[in-house]
Amino acid sequence: MNTEAVFENNKKWIAHKLELDPEYFSKLGQGQDPKLLYIGCSDSRVTAEDLMGLGPGEVFVHRNIANLVVGTDLNAMSVVEYSVKHLNVEHVVICGHYGCGGVKAAMQSADLGVLNPWLRNIRDVYRLHQKELDAIEDPEKQYNRLVELNVQEQCVNLIKTAVIQKAVRDHDLKVHGWVFDIKTGKLIDLKIDLDGILKYIMQIYKLD
Repeated sequence: MNTEAVFENNKKWIAHKLELDPEYFSKLGQGQDPKLLYIGCSDSRVTAEDLMGLGPGEVFVHRNIANLVVGTDLNAMSVVEYSVKHLNVEHVVICGHYGCGGVKAAMQSADLGVLNPWLRNIRDVYRLHQKELDAIEDPEKQYNRLVELNVQEQCVNLIKTAVIQKAVRDHDLKVHGWVFDIKTGKLIDLKIDLDGILKYIMQIYKLD
């Protein structure tokens, strides 16, 4: 890859944006007011704004390997805190994708070095849902189902946090679990029933 081409592409992009709207960058410089926080995978094939048809200023984005929400990850927790308390987003989306390399790596019995503690979070998802997953004979379907269950568990991890609980209670913040199908381009709402999942465990996780 020739990195010089990136700067040429940038010039063309600027010219294109100004042709469409001479005030484009002036407006962009006035600040942001996103209504949605997107937590997705770092996979280079999955670009948040493009797949949702949104533009700059419309979505606050955090990406990491396999779209995890880990309570001890200060990066992710800072993004959640800032977007909810200061940007006042109305929706938080956890978006996984079929074909996720992080999920596939977690399914392998291999020492992956520094990735081990990160991928252990996905292995824990497998452990929680092992009975269901082991009953799926087709490896690809099993893999896709783990992608979906990982999204579900990250939504649960999100709702465990104090800032999210307070925003749900005070501002009716919505938490969503989605999956992006790379092979079709389709965005799928998993329609996760967080209330149903959490009603039996909120005695433990509820924070006043």
